[in-house]
Amino acid sequence: MNFLRTPLDGVYVVEPARIEDERGFFARSWCKREFAEHGLEAGLAQCSISFNRRAGTLRGLHFQAEPFAETKLVRCTRGAIWDVVVDLRWSSPTYGHWTAAELSADNRRMTYIPPGFAHGFQTLADDSEVFYQISEFHEPEASRGIRWDDGLLAIDWPTPPGGGDRIISEKDRALPGFAEGQTPRAVLHPTRRSKEPVTG
Repeated sequence: MNFLRTPLDGVYVVEPARIEDERGFFARSWCKREFAEHGLEAGLAQCSISFNRRAGTLRGLHFQAEPFAETKLVRCTRGAIWDVVVDLRWSSPTYGHWTAAELSADNRRMTYIPPGFAHGFQTLADDSEVFYQISEFHEPEASRGIRWDDGLLAIDWPTPPGGGDRIISEKDRALPGFAEGQTPRAVLHPTRRSKEPVTG
């Protein structure tokens, strides 16, 4: 597997390394040993699936509070999504910054998201399915979130197909803003954005 660095320290885009021949290809999508060798969380408690009927469906931004903070490995097994990660670590030089990457059934990329980050996505195609590998058990009392359109974050979400409205749950619409009690302090610098992973 190829581990591509992003502008947010600890967040990676992971690409399966393909072994191809005339039949197609074979690739490993998960290896506990390889993740551990890169200093990444290799434990696995749960796997989940998110199925989304319509392009323009937005979920997030979500995270679990301590002591139930979780690591996620997110991939799109059908369709395509715009996958967004926001740095919530108040001592981080990229606190309040975000990065995003397109994950799709075609490119088979995955996003590795450690504790200290919020995550969300918007579907780019109908009938998109997202597969999560998660390091901790879900604790409903620890569920937290931030509004997807918070002005301090200024996330560059894709325009929904046809320029219509995004499909967002009432629960996600009611999430608080970035500086409203979800993080230790407000953003102290301009946001930084990156649509593509950075290697090295």
